[in-house]
Amino acid sequence: MDGAGGPGEGPAPEALQSLSRRLQVQEKEMELVKAALAEALRLLRLHVPPTPLQDPGTPAPPRDSSPAVPPGLPPTCGPSLVSRGTQTETEAETEPSPGPPGLSNGPPAPQGGSEEPGGTQSEGGGSSSSGTGSPGPPGVLRLVQPPQRADTPRRNSSSSSSPSERPRQKLSRKAASSANLLLRSGSTESRGGKDPLSSPGGPGSRRSNYNLEGISVKMFLRGRPITMYIPSGIRSLEELPSGPPPETLSLDWVYGYRGRDSRSNLFVLRSGEVVYFIACVVVLYRPEGGPGGPGGGGQRHYRGHTDCVRCLAVHPDGVRVASGQTAGVDKDGKPLQPVVHVWDSETLLKLQEIGLGAFERGVGALAFSVADQGAFLCVVDDSNEHMLSVWDCSRGTKLAEIKSTNDSVLAIGFSPRDSSCIVTSGKSHVHFWNWSGGAGLPGNGTLTRKQGVFGKYKKPKFIPCFVFLPDGDILTGDSEGNILTWGRSLSDSRTPGRGGAKETYGIVAQAHAHEGSIFALCLRRDGTVLSGGGRDRRLVQWGPGLVALREAEIPEHFGAVRAIAEGLGSELLVGTTKNALLRGDLAQGFSPVIQGHTDELWGLCTHPFQNRFLTCGHDRQLCLWDGEGHALAWSIDLKETGLCADFHPSGAVVAVGLNTGRWLVLDTETQEIVSDITDGNEQLSVVRYSPDGLYLAIGSHDNMIYIYSVSSDGAKSSRFGRCVGHSSFITHLDWSKDGSFIMSNSGDYEILYWDVVGGCKLLRNRYDSRDREWATYTCVLGFHVYGVWPDGSDGTDINSLCRSHNERVVAVADDFCKVHLFQYPCARAKAPSLVYGGHGSHVTSVRFTHDDSHLISLGGKDASIFQWRVLGAGSAGPAPATPSRTPSLSPASSLDV
Repeated sequence: MDGAGGPGEGPAPEALQSLSRRLQVQEKEMELVKAALAEALRLLRLHVPPTPLQDPGTPAPPRDSSPAVPPGLPPTCGPSLVSRGTQTETEAETEPSPGPPGLSNGPPAPQGGSEEPGGTQSEGGGSSSSGTGSPGPPGVLRLVQPPQRADTPRRNSSSSSSPSERPRQKLSRKAASSANLLLRSGSTESRGGKDPLSSPGGPGSRRSNYNLEGISVKMFLRGRPITMYIPSGIRSLEELPSGPPPETLSLDWVYGYRGRDSRSNLFVLRSGEVVYFIACVVVLYRPEGGPGGPGGGGQRHYRGHTDCVRCLAVHPDGVRVASGQTAGVDKDGKPLQPVVHVWDSETLLKLQEIGLGAFERGVGALAFSVADQGAFLCVVDDSNEHMLSVWDCSRGTKLAEIKSTNDSVLAIGFSPRDSSCIVTSGKSHVHFWNWSGGAGLPGNGTLTRKQGVFGKYKKPKFIPCFVFLPDGDILTGDSEGNILTWGRSLSDSRTPGRGGAKETYGIVAQAHAHEGSIFALCLRRDGTVLSGGGRDRRLVQWGPGLVALREAEIPEHFGAVRAIAEGLGSELLVGTTKNALLRGDLAQGFSPVIQGHTDELWGLCTHPFQNRFLTCGHDRQLCLWDGEGHALAWSIDLKETGLCADFHPSGAVVAVGLNTGRWLVLDTETQEIVSDITDGNEQLSVVRYSPDGLYLAIGSHDNMIYIYSVSSDGAKSSRFGRCVGHSSFITHLDWSKDGSFIMSNSGDYEILYWDVVGGCKLLRNRYDSRDREWATYTCVLGFHVYGVWPDGSDGTDINSLCRSHNERVVAVADDFCKVHLFQYPCARAKAPSLVYGGHGSHVTSVRFTHDDSHLISLGGKDASIFQWRVLGAGSAGPAPATPSRTPSLSPASSLDV
């Protein structure tokens, strides 16, 4: 090691020179390859007789299974050169249509009936990288290739081609495709006749261009062109809506509770409201009914945070609340710093922002002081050193700070008798801190630590919780299931406390309370203590001397006890590790008032005529929710990950697609499985019933759409056919209003159309589909919705899209935790929208309820479900929209409600 340090600088220039020489050799090799391919292509052309171009006035010879050509389209437009599976960007020579030469605004008409599905010609994406390969509209402007390329063979260009010529033509096409890839940066003709004025920007750009005659529009995603034809009823794009929609959204209900991986997350305010959090929202829930009774009540929401909330603390006055958030990044990649908000629970107004720029990674735990009426706030962040700081609540200034420990800190609190005493606990430690305020001057305070001594007692791996007793002692709950009583005592010389103090805390009593870890301790108003167990799911009430008085067991499907809060009278609120909030007491038991998923969500569908919706995700749970009662109607275990779902138009059954290629049909009343079928072995991304309920379409990651005939009650299905032609996995699909056609999107940004009733045939003439009406619009690519895509999009920025049933608005779920609302149709670039936050992860799906009264949105990894109320123009709701940093418009209510 020592000898390598001196001469280490010598080989560096030599290595760079070696790399430079290798690069030069590779460049020369590439030039040789290009020259060889060009020569091979030239020799092939010498042996292939040119195909004579047809006179525009001469009728085209008949072809078998030739697709229809739009009226007025020049019959001489030849097809693109297509290799099996993908399209090249080089087109065959055609006669020019009237108009300026050198412009390409429409694809040629495909000829011949033997085109293979692998060479599908689509509106955009991987297999149609320049929007070619489909019949163009009347008067389309075509690029004229140079005369020397006139002898380029066409695919299926003539029915008289002899069998001996076909292998040579196929080889010529492959050589042309390879040469085109290598010479991609050359002239315009080598780039497939792409309009130089409409060429895309960088690889992540999104730009739209209009052709000269208003026939189509073209946008680019990751440098790939996507051509979309304008419906005949639209004379000018200028007549389309240009502003944000008159409708607005107001957050009505949040399903779920973050108990799976957080603590300090459940309290009861002076008003009787229960406060907890999920995603970026702090929920204030007002229960109704008696203990153990039905749920109901209402919710209010504090939405001032920009990333996920991690912890809560309630001020001694029972009104003010402090909430800490984690760090994150915005859509532009800029960091969002962790911060603590102190806010008024009655007005939902932010009173103080504490610690912006002072914390790292996130706020792990916080607590108000009690003895001085909440004048101070102590905070522990999630940095490696878990910095402990004390803040003046009224001024928002930091009074003291110190590194606490490299181990995780799970709980923190002020002594209710002395605000100079702070206790923290976590992994293998209990620390007792003494702090002096330094005359109230910022940064002048000091913190000194005393470590709790376990002595003859076994040191636990974790101490997740503690509580102060009225006499000054402290109870801790640990991962061994023990409750330890800590009292002040003189230091023992054999086990001295740290900091050189003569007095320390020591264990004076121990009681084995639970099997497994103790997650929560709660001091009741009558002086008794409640403990909640993890593994045994027991809730135990303890009297003086840690004598067990009463206990209850939480049902297994709700999970372990995560947090406990005392409500009005004898009522208790219990948060669980499976993201449920229970209400009741030890005598009558507990019932759920808030429930949620526990892992990433993807599947969502709304009932065809009731205010109900169904969700599924990576927790393998299939849940039906009552949107009016804000409650879970039923849930079942799928045993596998559910990714998509759709109701039959009768509402009697629902189809669910899983991640294994398997899909189920369940009876919505009995929850029984009536069909269990597998198509392929890859995950299913979309299932959709036709509007008449006669067909079911299933989009898979094996690039196919499986079509099934469905019985009138939806219980029986039989394979009808397959739609084969996509070159990447299926992402979205929609049925036409007559139930005969399908529009589909894929992972490489293709837009394809299918005639299902006619035999699952690919409609190669995309121009004929421009006026087709769709029963739903969930495809993220299409003329009617291309304006929702932001500039610089990489094609994955939009996860889901849904048009309202009244066809007035479009809701969009993006990859940056936001829900957008656009006018429909949204066919103008950089269309403005209303933007709503609250989710703490990518929003995976959005759907309108059957009457468009509500919008449902799913958070991804935050496992949250938001129910938004749709308010019409003039209704009381969010504040008027104001311009944001992005082209969209953002209402103030989306951040500061």
